[in-house]
Amino acid sequence: MTLTAAPPPSNGPGPGGAGSALLEVTPEFERAAARADSRRGFLLSLPAYVYLVLFFAIPFGIVVVYSLATRNTIGGTDLAGWNLDSYRRLAEPIVRDILFRSVWIAVLTTLICLVVAYPFSYFIATRTPTIRNILLVFVMIPFWTNFLVRNYAWRVILGSDGPFAAVTEALGVGRQEILFTHSAVILGLVYGYLPFMVLPLYAAIERIDGSLIEAGRDLYASGAQTFRRVLLPLSMPGVLAGSILVFVPSLGAYVTPQILGGGKSTMLGSYIVVQFLTARNWPLGASLSFVLMTVMLTATLIYFRAGGRNL
Repeated sequence: MTLTAAPPPSNGPGPGGAGSALLEVTPEFERAAARADSRRGFLLSLPAYVYLVLFFAIPFGIVVVYSLATRNTIGGTDLAGWNLDSYRRLAEPIVRDILFRSVWIAVLTTLICLVVAYPFSYFIATRTPTIRNILLVFVMIPFWTNFLVRNYAWRVILGSDGPFAAVTEALGVGRQEILFTHSAVILGLVYGYLPFMVLPLYAAIERIDGSLIEAGRDLYASGAQTFRRVLLPLSMPGVLAGSILVFVPSLGAYVTPQILGGGKSTMLGSYIVVQFLTARNWPLGASLSFVLMTVMLTATLIYFRAGGRNL
């Protein structure tokens, strides 16, 4: 491959003068340029690599090591003699029940958030820019308040003397209290993580060309058919992103189950904390943490493999 440079002003005899030049790009030059680009890219991403190694890879490795350790008779942890005893304990009934409860609560929370957020996100995406910005601010307002404070606010609302009990009594069904139940936990999780479903769905729906939906209706497709064959497939990256952003933190939730569920709704995050701080069984807590992080990483990989980069 040769690139001919524009000749400079002539300084001597001949048609091109002594200043005419021919620049030849050799394979060695191309490889050197590629290596230079690679070095620049590495240097630019070096802070991110350092952050991931310090705050993810090293802690993850420590968790794996402790999950293979042994709890001694005085509540300590022996790192010598690695074994899989803590992973075998995951099959115990109490651990299995907590895992099952955490999964179904997280799945139900995700489904409720999806059902509530999808029409609302579509409504936001089809408004004028001014109305759209106002509605997005309303979605973001909960983030301006501490998550712990918001959960305690729900504890007051759902308590025996709270507004919820007063409304049920006024309706003639008696003072109903759902605090310290699975329903209260699910309600708190939906409230806390609903914005994580709305924002990805809005980003995906807002990018869809409205003429595609109009074309479906022009071809005599019903509203349900247009949604199923046009809108839903095109917004699937947002559905996947929102579902993962809601399911993963719901599965490992600690604050909301502790405040709104009490001891009746122990979930995986609460049980892990108990193993580390109360039972002093670090190997079992580490094995549960490893399982939880593996689920999170798997969900993230599934999201990217399913087209999450297009969001």
